[in-house]
Amino acid sequence: MITLSVIVPVRDGEPYIADALTSLARNARADFEVIVVDDGSADGTGEIVAEFRDELPTLHVIRHAEAAGLASARNAGLKLASGRYVTFLDGDDWIGRGYLASLVAAIEGLGCDFVRVDHVQSDGRKREPHRAPESRRDVVLDPRDAILPTAAKTMVDYPYAWAGVYRRELGDLLTFPDGLHTAEDRPWIWRLHQRAKSFAVVSLSGVFYRRGVPQSLTRIGDARQLHFFDAFDLVLAEAEEPFRAKAVRTFCALLANHLEMRDRLTPDTAARFAERGAATLARLPADLVADALDSLDPDRRALLRPA
Repeated sequence: MITLSVIVPVRDGEPYIADALTSLARNARADFEVIVVDDGSADGTGEIVAEFRDELPTLHVIRHAEAAGLASARNAGLKLASGRYVTFLDGDDWIGRGYLASLVAAIEGLGCDFVRVDHVQSDGRKREPHRAPESRRDVVLDPRDAILPTAAKTMVDYPYAWAGVYRRELGDLLTFPDGLHTAEDRPWIWRLHQRAKSFAVVSLSGVFYRRGVPQSLTRIGDARQLHFFDAFDLVLAEAEEPFRAKAVRTFCALLANHLEMRDRLTPDTAARFAERGAATLARLPADLVADALDSLDPDRRALLRPA
């Protein structure tokens, strides 16, 4: 009987995947399975993963001939998972010793649908702790109660799938929108908080999230960045009435953030990004957009509000 399935999507992860798998080997238990989804790697990722079969006896590998994107890679892992619980680890990140056992102990002790945790951001030698926005710790909560207030950072603004553990019986609530290469976690976290029954946050920070990875989509400026709009089309369409103002405000804040960093985009992508941003704002309820813009700082407001 498998207690926990760890899903590791990776593409061209040759410089980092050994760190991720070594950290998993240090957390290994007979009832923990590791599912690596190699999403069309063109480097030595596959060979490195194969070298860990002895250290990770419950290792399963899925190989995509062509890259399908992070969302589809995670979904492929979910289909194969057999654990009572599921967690995620990106192929360029790693976890601390004993972390997985603590994660399982937390969700079994609290008995809720999912548990969210803190994490540590790693940038070279620098380590920076990041806390999940919810201040109520080690208590079972209604996920819907952690969506608001509108202008504050809440749990739907902490979308990282790898910062938590989830009951596999949540089924379709755990799947990601297929084909998205970026922002796939935004509609995912919104759906989870609107439809799951219970969750908790615990003060556990065993995930080390690596920043500054050259092939990360946060550093790539091609048309895949436009999937931000596809992701938020889903969020905005599914946001229920009590939460629509929050969804609109989050979209505006993130759109302004992307526009502040538009120099990283190719000229064509930057132009298309601005066009899609303006089109989305134009079709949203004018009163919600006005309130959202009023809540932003003046510089960001100016990026979104025509002179």
